[in-house]
Formats: sequence, structure tokens, C-alpha cells
Amino acid sequence: MYCLNNGGKFIVTARDEFVIDYDKNNLLNRIKDFCYPINSDDYIRSKYFSSKKSGKYLSGDTRGWKLSDARIKIKDENHAEIIKDILYRPFDIRSIYYHPKMVDWGRENVMAHFLKKDNLGLVTCRQSSSDTWMHSFITNKIVDDSMVSNKTKERGYCFPLYLYSNSTQPNLLIQETRKSNIPKDFIIIFSRTILLKFVPEGIGDLEKTFGPESVFYYAYAIFHSPTYRLRYAEQLKIDFPRLPLTSDKELFKKLVAKGNELVNLHLLGENPFDKSKTIFDDYKEWHTQAVTEKRQEIDWKVIDVRYDEKNRRVYINEGQYFTGIDKEVWQFLIGGYQVCEKWLKDRKKAERSLSADDLKHYMKIIVAIRETIRIMKEIDKLITKWPVE
Repeated sequence: MYCLNNGGKFIVTARDEFVIDYDKNNLLNRIKDFCYPINSDDYIRSKYFSSKKSGKYLSGDTRGWKLSDARIKIKDENHAEIIKDILYRPFDIRSIYYHPKMVDWGRENVMAHFLKKDNLGLVTCRQSSSDTWMHSFITNKIVDDSMVSNKTKERGYCFPLYLYSNSTQPNLLIQETRKSNIPKDFIIIFSRTILLKFVPEGIGDLEKTFGPESVFYYAYAIFHSPTYRLRYAEQLKIDFPRLPLTSDKELFKKLVAKGNELVNLHLLGENPFDKSKTIFDDYKEWHTQAVTEKRQEIDWKVIDVRYDEKNRRVYINEGQYFTGIDKEVWQFLIGGYQVCEKWLKDRKKAERSLSADDLKHYMKIIVAIRETIRIMKEIDKLITKWPVE
């Protein structure tokens, strides 16, 4: 069965290079420059859109977007408030100027449920062209179109856990309410199957009740079962993942716990519905370090990304590297991306040096993937029979 309703496609800006940035301040300054009235349209085109020419249109313009019009429409906005965090690639959070006059397809009907609100979203694909299905991830933020994969056939969809009734209403006097995005027919059938009562909020006690969050965690665990991915490989190529239902309360409870762990890992300890301590709170458990062999003229500049299997290291230049990275962690895929490599190579392409926060973030990615591999194996050990009973 499908366990979530009301999903939708991800954000397509049509001008990522301009409205998305690694650094919020850089983006803010660029938008201010874009709107500065003393700057002519020609100057802005030459500075920011010289390589973006489409057919008969002026540089930067498209059939549905005109640079001159956009400058007028956004010039009086509070630009800092419009900039939001976006999940751009797996574990890769960037800043976006999220305004309908600057983003071609904002997908507000779905993304509004993640703006200034606590939420989780299942990220997946409707179709897959890959031999191995790895197209399941989590978000608590708005999401870019190519987050899961940049393959045309593997366009991403996001399914919010909760739907907020006042997501797009600016009137603060209107009380905002939320409801779960779990389909009613799913609730009825699973309640009868598991012999638990559904509660509309939270996780439930898993003895007499279950809630939307326990369904979400259970699904996330199932979708990370290696056996599930192999057994249903052909079906996963042509449709969204479907959730097999168990009647075993103990198995359900254990899988909910595993799914919860995975969500906490994939959000790097920032699950809005679980404030318990995670491995990210104890550096001693990370078992990875950022090391400098010799003083560099430009510290932590990403120049040459390579994996040293013998020493379990990932180098970013001649003398700086991360330690404690097994080959299966380095090669781990989420959707269409080899995550540890992709994150670094994107920064190499942007000619970036890694900040202290970047170093910490990358080590968290290593930890998250290592622990994900462990939990995926544990999930398969828990499920002793397929189809799940």
C-alpha cells in the first residue's frame, strides 16, 4: 500500500547558479545587486547571465521569465526573509532565494508544509532507471528537483508527513492546524492488521496505539531493507515504493525504532520530532578525523578528490584528508549519487575551501553513512520472512 498521500515534485529554479548558493550572505548580496536601481539590465545580464542565452531571448530571459520584470517585482522585498535552506543534494544544504518571481516552479503546494514548520518528508522517485534502487531519503526542508538524481527519468517527489492548513496564508490571526498525510484507507487496513488504534499526532505508545510518525519510521526502515530493494526491484523501476504491512507488533515496534534511527542519522541529528541524543552528540563515537599532513598555502582547498582504500582515507588535496572511511562508505549511493564523492566534487567545481563547519559536516556524513549500512543489515535480520507478515 501507499503510506502517504499528497506528494509532489521538487523545486525547479531554471537558474540555480543565480538563486542558489553555498553561502547565505553571498546570495543576499547578489540579490541586492540584482535589484540595485543604478545597475542597468544590460549590466546585470553581462555580470550574471552572459552564458544563459536561449534562442531568440535576451541573455537570462526565457519564454516565462524576463529579467527586467523580475527586478521590478522583487526590488521592495525583504530579501533576507525570502532566503531559505534547501536540500540540494543528499546531505547538502544550501541557500535559495525562494520567490515566485525568481523560481520557475516553486511547488508551493508541497513545499509550503516545510516553511517555518516542523515536518518530515519522504523523498523518493516514481520511476528508476538504475539497476539498484537506492532512491529513498528524508527531508525537513524544501527540496531541489535533482536532489535524488539528475537523471531525467528519476525525477524526485516529496511526501510530507504532516499537512498544515494555513501553509500559504499570511494572516497570523488564522490559527494554523495540521493533520497527518496518512491515507484513511491505509489507517483502516493497518489498524485492523496490527490491532492498534491510530492517533492523529506523534508516534503512539506502540502497545495500544500507533501514530503518523510510527508509520513514517516503519516505512523508512522497510524502504532501507536490502532484501526489499532486491525483491521488488522491477516494481520500483515503474512506480513509487509500496509498503508491506506486518501484523507482528514486536516486529513493527523494532522496525519503527530502526526507521527512527535512520531518520535521525539522515537529518544529522536534527529530527524535529525526536530531541533525544544521537551519535552526533558524542565526537568520540565518530571514528573519523580531518587531518593536515603539512601546512597548506590554502587550507582545505578542494583540489583533487581521491579515495585511498589501503589507508581508509579521502584526500581533498595533496596533504589534507579525512580518516576512517571504509570502501563501502565511500561507494555508498543515495539515488543517483555516490554521496561522499559528490559532496566534495561539487565543492571542487565551485573552487571552495572547506570551513570548520564544512569539515564537521562532512565527518557527520561519513558517520551517517557508516551507521546506515549497519542499520540496513540489522533491518534485514529482523525481517525473517518475505512477504512481511
